[in-house]
Amino acid sequence: MKPSNRSPWCLSLVLLAVASLAAGCASTRREAYIQDKAMKHVYRMPIAEVWPQVRSMLQEKELEMREAPGGYEISTDWQMVGAPSSLGTAYVRYLVRGKQPSPAMSSVEIFKQNRTESGQGPVDAATGQRQAIGNDVTNMVRDMELEWELLQRVDPEGAKALREEAKQAIK
Repeated sequence: MKPSNRSPWCLSLVLLAVASLAAGCASTRREAYIQDKAMKHVYRMPIAEVWPQVRSMLQEKELEMREAPGGYEISTDWQMVGAPSSLGTAYVRYLVRGKQPSPAMSSVEIFKQNRTESGQGPVDAATGQRQAIGNDVTNMVRDMELEWELLQRVDPEGAKALREEAKQAIK
């Protein structure tokens, strides 16, 4: 067998690429771990102390809100995501629910709903007018990113401890 004529630089680049990929994968897994834990987080304070931060976070995102009287529930209006297009226009809205399993503990669930209004359809030969394609509405899903953002606002020490836990759990 002939020895390889490849330079040590080539081997170094390959090793660097593999190491970068591994680090990127670990980073992505850590973020997923953190978001999953944030989704299950229980605040060690009453919901009345957490709720103003929920409102503030949504207001900073310039979302129009409707709050349920006498409860801890907010829904936002549909907000356009990106620019309208002939291919379709995307919208998003949120539903936020606060829960209080005990007087000294609370949790917050944030749901995100996406909607795409499809663009104009084909021209109807009989009328000469475009047909509407219709709406495509997806189901609501938990927004783990917003729940993590809320955790960092409400309980920065808990968020820091969770980030350290993720570093130890996923290397």
